Amino acid sequence: MSDLPRKLLAEALGTALLLAVVIGSGIMAERLSGGNVAIALLANTLATVGGLYILIEVFGPISGAHFNPAVSAVMAWRRELPAASLAPYIVAQLVGALLGAWLAHAMFDMGILQFSAKVRSGAGQWIAEAVATAGLLLVILRAPAGRASAMVAAYIGAAYWFTASTSFANPAAVFGRMFSDSFAGIAPASAPGFALAELIGAAIGLAIHNALEPRRHPAGHPNVIESSGQRR
Repeated sequence: MSDLPRKLLAEALGTALLLAVVIGSGIMAERLSGGNVAIALLANTLATVGGLYILIEVFGPISGAHFNPAVSAVMAWRRELPAASLAPYIVAQLVGALLGAWLAHAMFDMGILQFSAKVRSGAGQWIAEAVATAGLLLVILRAPAGRASAMVAAYIGAAYWFTASTSFANPAAVFGRMFSDSFAGIAPASAPGFALAELIGAAIGLAIHNALEPRRHPAGHPNVIESSGQRR
């Protein structure tokens, strides 16, 4: 198997499993929490943190474990992902997200084909998604070598609670969650606002990262402030 198909398979599988974790744990949490939304969100958060960490560790060495079109777009902008690979990556992520939603439904004996009726809209939700995605990209770009998986998982776990939107931070997750009328779902009419806010947030995260980078000086004039070694 050539390199790109292997990477696309990793992105599709990883995104599918991520959505199965998010949606499946949301279904389980809602069924067991007795109507206590805080307990359901806590259970959903813990499952997502653990699942995300493992998935990044497993698939990171193969494809980079983006599982997220916003992340792939930033990596392509930085030329860490070939431009020709961006569209295939995004397609693999979207297909994986849909399959992950269907897998979660199958595991819980729910109807496979469904659309969410859960409206998530308004300025607060959109700002929250921009903040969540900006923070995610900043963590990815600034994480020391070997620590990205733990830092990303921890950040997303925190963002489930400090953002009004519970931190989707991922256009592929928005896409997959449209097809699940469950605790973790999002109504199709709400999806464009979320996805746009996430892309804006990704650009903000990249801009902040660039602003934090040490200034480059001509030869013979070294930068007074040395890099902290956070660049991967």
